[in-house]
Amino acid sequence: MLNSIDLSISILYILGILAIGLWVGIRHRQKTKANAAGEYFLAGKTLKWPAIGLALFATNISTVHLVSLAQSGFDSGLLNGNFEWMAAITLILLALFFVPFYIKSGVATLPDFLEKRYDKSSRDWLAVISVVSAIIIHIAFSMLAGGIVLKTLFGLNMYVSVIVICVITAIYTIIGGLKAVVVTESIQTVVLLAGAFIISYAAFDKMGGWESMTAVLKDNGEMDKLSMLRPHGDSSGMPWYSILLGYPILGIWYWCADQTIVQRVLGAKDENHARVGPLFCGFIKILPVFIFVLPGLFAYTLSKTGHLDISSLGLDDKGNVNSKGIYTLMITQLLPSGLVGVLVAALLSGLMSQVSGALNSISTMVSYDMYQRFRPTASDKQLINVGKISAGIALVFSLALLPLLNRYESIFSGINDIIAHIAPPITCVFLLGVFWKKASAPSAKLTLWIGSALGVVVFAINKLYPESVIGHIPFMMMAFYLFCACVAIQVFFSYLYPVQHTAESATLYWKSPLEPLQGKGWSGIGNYKFLSALLLTVTAILYYVFR
Repeated sequence: MLNSIDLSISILYILGILAIGLWVGIRHRQKTKANAAGEYFLAGKTLKWPAIGLALFATNISTVHLVSLAQSGFDSGLLNGNFEWMAAITLILLALFFVPFYIKSGVATLPDFLEKRYDKSSRDWLAVISVVSAIIIHIAFSMLAGGIVLKTLFGLNMYVSVIVICVITAIYTIIGGLKAVVVTESIQTVVLLAGAFIISYAAFDKMGGWESMTAVLKDNGEMDKLSMLRPHGDSSGMPWYSILLGYPILGIWYWCADQTIVQRVLGAKDENHARVGPLFCGFIKILPVFIFVLPGLFAYTLSKTGHLDISSLGLDDKGNVNSKGIYTLMITQLLPSGLVGVLVAALLSGLMSQVSGALNSISTMVSYDMYQRFRPTASDKQLINVGKISAGIALVFSLALLPLLNRYESIFSGINDIIAHIAPPITCVFLLGVFWKKASAPSAKLTLWIGSALGVVVFAINKLYPESVIGHIPFMMMAFYLFCACVAIQVFFSYLYPVQHTAESATLYWKSPLEPLQGKGWSGIGNYKFLSALLLTVTAILYYVFR
């Protein structure tokens, strides 16, 4: 339980974010009354690269990451850090290959982009899938992680505490729009990183440094916990080749084709800001391995040496330590009063930023891709009202999913398991759409339909018959196999139903792989080509060190 100082810090933080979100959103709308819908959903396309990069990171890094990455560090070491460093690669892909088309086409949503490249059927399908995935992945799982933390620290009912936090978040998100979301996310990113650094240093100091930790791992024969790239047959089910083949399928969907993430880029001031923002986020994504995953590994070695009491965690169904609450345990045992309140604020930052970003993207898609499709003459006021109502409904659905999602042993594994079955057809139609001239509209529609159905069937078999052949395929490799099937489907139907380009779709694919590098960009170190090369080099060096 938190003492009065820590509780006061947490409450003041929540109220402060609410006040800032409302003030920014209302002030922005008062200053820019023209094109109210564009101002509300896309911040009037005024966002600059620092705000875009910080907002991308904040929308991605939620309480799920703080809690579950620490859990994965405790259970399997640095392995799940691959989801952070590989993200840098897909953010380079976003900046180089996807952003120019998104900005050039002037779209408000990614389903809108699919209509311009393919047809309305593809837009409709992606809109539905994107709304559903935002509810499950970005909101419900974040609520679950936040609920676990709040229950551990406050002793409150998990559902009651989550409802209160999410309602507060929904208030400034629904009233303030994207501008309020981006400004509050930028603040929350700083708070979240500060909190993560504090707990990382506390764990490092308690352990006595890196050498003390490696000595414990060596004594227990577990030095492989420091390796990011595991051999074939590794018990984790994530050997190096599954990461190389499977992650890009998940990552391209998440970072390049998911509305919740990419909406920050769509609100960019111009193409250069839209390109440099994701690259800035890519550099920040290097940090989570050291400040989210590594503390969990420190917690593991601290428990081995008796410096961290994990007896309160209990055991799971398999007789292993139930490590879901390891992060909150570290907070309460390793930090003094006052700093605990800062860490709670950081955890709440993760929850609030994820929920606010997802609600804003859901309201945008429902308004533009669903309501406006059937009411083309809808006014800006009607679009905004529909967006607000849809955000409220999405919040209710997310809360209803919590008991079901809580059945996963690991929150992080649960998220990626679902993404692995959703992402392949979407990644396929976006990749072939921007790189292959012959990708046709009928082929995209059929790939989305058949690929999504295939993903649902495979997921169902996996859960109903875990001992089957399909049940033994790791989710990363399953994503790769499903992606290959989707590519085969789209190529087949593209030849069966040849492409008939419109004047607009003919401008939305690259004529050659080198064409994206022909843009001028800013001069000096701010040039997107230089930053892409630097980020790629830094990532390669890190993988070499932690291979």
